[in-house]
Amino acid sequence: MALWGGRFSQAADAKFQQFNDSLRFDYRLAEQDIVGSIAWAGALCKAGVLTTEEQQKIELALNDLKLEVMQNPSQILESDAEDIHSWVEGQLIAVVGDLGKKLHTGRSRNDQVATDLKLWCKQQVPPLLAKIDELQKQLVTVARQQQATVLPGYTHLQRAQPVTFAHWCLAYVEMLERDFTRLQDAQKRMDTCPLGSGALAGTGFAINRHELAHSLGFSSPTRNSLDSVSDRDHVLELMNCAVNSMMHLSRFAEDLIFYNSGESDFIELSDRVTSGSSLMPQKKNPDALELIRGKTGRVFGAYAGMMMTLKALPLAYNKDMQEDKEGLFDALDTWHDCLEMAEMVLHDIKLNEEKTRAAAQGGYSNATEMADYLVNKGIPFREAHHIVGAIVVHAINKKLPMEELPLADFKEFSPLIEDDVFDKLSLESSLASRCALGGVAPDQVEFALSSAERRLTQRDSSGIAVRSARLTDLDAIERLVNYWANVGENLPRDRKDLVKAVAEFAVTEVQGQITGCASLYVYDTGLAEVRSLGVEPGFQNQGQGSALVDKVLQKADDMGIDKVFVLTRAPEFFMKQGFTMTSKSLLPEKVMKDCDMCPRQHACDEVALEIVLKDKASLRKTER
Repeated sequence: MALWGGRFSQAADAKFQQFNDSLRFDYRLAEQDIVGSIAWAGALCKAGVLTTEEQQKIELALNDLKLEVMQNPSQILESDAEDIHSWVEGQLIAVVGDLGKKLHTGRSRNDQVATDLKLWCKQQVPPLLAKIDELQKQLVTVARQQQATVLPGYTHLQRAQPVTFAHWCLAYVEMLERDFTRLQDAQKRMDTCPLGSGALAGTGFAINRHELAHSLGFSSPTRNSLDSVSDRDHVLELMNCAVNSMMHLSRFAEDLIFYNSGESDFIELSDRVTSGSSLMPQKKNPDALELIRGKTGRVFGAYAGMMMTLKALPLAYNKDMQEDKEGLFDALDTWHDCLEMAEMVLHDIKLNEEKTRAAAQGGYSNATEMADYLVNKGIPFREAHHIVGAIVVHAINKKLPMEELPLADFKEFSPLIEDDVFDKLSLESSLASRCALGGVAPDQVEFALSSAERRLTQRDSSGIAVRSARLTDLDAIERLVNYWANVGENLPRDRKDLVKAVAEFAVTEVQGQITGCASLYVYDTGLAEVRSLGVEPGFQNQGQGSALVDKVLQKADDMGIDKVFVLTRAPEFFMKQGFTMTSKSLLPEKVMKDCDMCPRQHACDEVALEIVLKDKASLRKTER
């Protein structure tokens, strides 16, 4: 169904239609388009365009559609719709009839797609932050294990000075730290909502854009309608974050490919991330690392393409901007996969410590220590540098490491050199001498390692705050409970009940907005139940459900409750939280109290699970 046919007397050419349509890739925005449409229906209701009954009918139909899409997103691709917006509208009209045609009142596809894409971009940040965090933690783990492993450091791929493998790991921890904070900064700037900007000049209806923005999880609306529909800075910033991080991952991959080569033989990679040759049976190829290095180019290309697309576009929206999605989707998918693969590569990595130590001792990498030794004897550095260069040439001619030259040979170059020079030329002395902050001295590496461990342990990469509910949260709790009750996932609860039960609730906050809730209902016998668990559409798969369950279980534990149960149609989720299957017959209170008001009581598909809190506490101690 085209959304713009009235002006045209002829149908679009089939080839043009195929060239013009975007459903084949923007179907990934289906959930965001539905969530944005639900919010827009609510705004139209408050503006008097829709009645409450009409708004509820539209919202219920869109909720059902969202569940269908979540279960089978590929169904969208079977349609001949122009784009995801026309597909959603067509599906809505098929269910609610002409009422569905009212939804687009005051809205343009320009502000609609800008909103959908921003929502999608916002939702990509938490999982990407989590992947960066996981890779940093794995680097720190390996650094702790290999703290004493000496490694040659290189400049120009020539052995330069000895370092340790831990120091090498920590260098990439620092690079990834910049990637992490860069992504956090980008997240802040994309937290404005363009919906309500119309095609370019704003909407002609009394839409409260602040309320609308908050309902979609944005901190504020955008300020200028022209900019709102043509802004793709958030796309560029996310892709720039990907470009910087992929560059770091590519350098990481190149280092390990070199260390893994037969010429270096410093490391051995796990069989899980390598492959063999179809012809040469002895080969074990570092394919995971080579693919990380190779995929970096495609992310760079996507970013360059997006910059070229936007560089000369006049205000406001132009069809060129349809090119904002394919490259973005591919770049972020690739970045996510490469972060995951880089972490996998570090698992079960083996260091050949004899090889790394021998290489660190070779190549006259202690020459700088020799120069520093002469400086400490009172010789100016430039003169010391020249003297050591001559000593290295002499050692090469004698085919000896510098530390194996006799003292008499040293004295040919400077009478100030004494027996104490040999202690200074050892690997241990070379490492220990680099004692300034950030150096490779063992105490500095320990300091850096401990600091990184502490920082990563304290970091919350989710951006989610979990707390007990307050009375001021009631509107948000009521909205969430009713939303999931309409979908059929929770029991309905009226405002009066929620006011009485607010102390039972925990909520999650993202950037000041309530995005999830759960309650703990305690029975007279001391048995407790997790109820009303729900996360705002658009904020799922970010760990909020787990955080809420942990919060209410901690509350139950603090109250001295031994056992908590739940009735759910998502048993796998609760089993991941430590719950185990039980029988409904063991929960008579629940059956008697609530089942009469459940719309599915005659065809109940809920599963009963329980958790014994003392068992969970024991598990936590074991994990520590």
